[in-house]
Amino acid sequence: MIDALETAAAAAAAAGRAVEDALEGWFLGLAARLAFAAVLFGYYWNSALTKVGDGLSGFFDLTAGAYVQIVPWAMEAVGYDDAAIGFLPWGALVAAGTYLEFLLPLLIVAGLLTRLAALGMIGFVAVQSWVDVTFHGADAATVGALFDRIPSSVILDQRLLWAFLLSVLVAKGAGAVSLDHALRRVLAPRLRAQAG
Repeated sequence: MIDALETAAAAAAAAGRAVEDALEGWFLGLAARLAFAAVLFGYYWNSALTKVGDGLSGFFDLTAGAYVQIVPWAMEAVGYDDAAIGFLPWGALVAAGTYLEFLLPLLIVAGLLTRLAALGMIGFVAVQSWVDVTFHGADAATVGALFDRIPSSVILDQRLLWAFLLSVLVAKGAGAVSLDHALRRVLAPRLRAQAG
């Protein structure tokens, strides 16, 4: 009986190693990017669209909503008149936040500068959560609590999963099915030639 268990355990371990080997280098990065595209890309893209004006020329016109969403304390201080907010520091922060909300998800889905973009998105999620709790009046049910057996809070539960998904991309990269991988394949011979 012991021999049969040892044989089964060895076979299971060998099968596990075979699966790991088959998926190594491409699966986690691609799966994480596809999950991001399916769950968060549309969320962030639509959120970014609420911060700019209509049409192509409106893309460069930040709305009052952008200021309310990103720097609510500054808007409150000027009576919600976004024209009264100077470019430095709050206008620059709103512009950076708005355009990064467009750019970082695009980079992640494309698999270009993925580790840096995912790290930026983790920062974005952290700041977004802080603003939601501190300035947008998120209630206790929306904030939630970790280890409370209720997995439906918007801030702690959902955004912890978002941050974990993005952490996979920071740790593992975009994988072999990405622009990062293609650029490495093109640039590596040139860099070796320059170094040697």
